[in-house]
Amino acid sequence: MMQPILQLPGIQPEIAVTAIPDDERVWVPQAENVWFRPLLLNTVTGGWCNLLRVRKSGVLSRHIHPSIVVGYVIRGSWRYLEHDWVAREGSFVFEPPGEIHTLVVDEASGGATEMITFFNISGAMVYVDAQGQPTGYEDVFTKIEMCRRHYAANGLGADYIDQFVR
Repeated sequence: MMQPILQLPGIQPEIAVTAIPDDERVWVPQAENVWFRPLLLNTVTGGWCNLLRVRKSGVLSRHIHPSIVVGYVIRGSWRYLEHDWVAREGSFVFEPPGEIHTLVVDEASGGATEMITFFNISGAMVYVDAQGQPTGYEDVFTKIEMCRRHYAANGLGADYIDQFVR
């Protein structure tokens, strides 16, 4: 018999979900051939956890993070244009703060038809041009709004994202 859980005031409930969803509508479009699946959107620390999925060839625009990012490749492979290594299934990746990089799935990375990687982002993504000048950003709040719009439009409902917001 399971013991009842003592829920302390102010403590948010846990999240326990199937990471790779059966319902395609859960994947939020981010760029051409690029989607993300939110798992945790932490409005207290400003970070988030998600799965990033790239189908066929795809590019996640050149960007920089002010804080660390860690990733774990679940399926497929990818690389950064700025480095000579390839992250393959089972790879762990640490991205130091302040490094500019461009994530790509292409023939040079193994030509995977689908890549899925778990990322834990500790802060914003700042998109930059070739000179490293900011051109835009994403943070936990813009991610929440992207999800709200997507879920409202596809029938899941704008509040579908609320289960992942803490």
